[in-house]
Amino acid sequence: DLYRKVFVFQKDPSDAYVVLRARLEQPLHNFTVCLRSYTDLSRPHSLFSYATKKQSNEILLFKPKPDEYRFYVGGKFVTFRVPEARRDWEHVCASWESATGIAEFWLNGKPWPRKGLQRGYTVGATAAILLGQEQDSFGGGFDLYNSFSGELTDVYLWDTGLSPDKMRAAFLSLRLPPALLAWQSLSYEVKGDVVVKPRLRE
Repeated sequence: DLYRKVFVFQKDPSDAYVVLRARLEQPLHNFTVCLRSYTDLSRPHSLFSYATKKQSNEILLFKPKPDEYRFYVGGKFVTFRVPEARRDWEHVCASWESATGIAEFWLNGKPWPRKGLQRGYTVGATAAILLGQEQDSFGGGFDLYNSFSGELTDVYLWDTGLSPDKMRAAFLSLRLPPALLAWQSLSYEVKGDVVVKPRLRE
């Protein structure tokens, strides 16, 4: 149980990452991914990378610069411009639905204008899911200068789009519906220089 704990990615740049194991029984037509990050990086870095053998950026949350997030589905992305972080924790949730192609992005409990992405697409189920690196091939192909350094916590993946109430609940660390990946019951493997530590502050 990782309650009130964080992954600390110690080096910059780094070859370290964390592998997450999810029980995916079928392809995803809808999903929501949420996580909380704390970093002083200003260079590009990957937060959440979900690759299949066909598509290395099947789902990707990527921060190319301090005032921008990129949300990828099936290799295509939309950009969300954000205020430059004030060196504090940032909580992000991104959700997508195949039927409409609607991509939602929430930062610190607030929604950004919705965008369209990959309508009718299906996200493959046989996936390598990594924190801290961007995959350019299935489970590998890393660019060290896209690596994450800092702290990550509260990582979740659902096979549904969360309601606005649940998006806010994720930000506030309240009770959440059962998830494919849930921070409190995470199955993971650390590769390289990453340590689990208590959170320093709420």
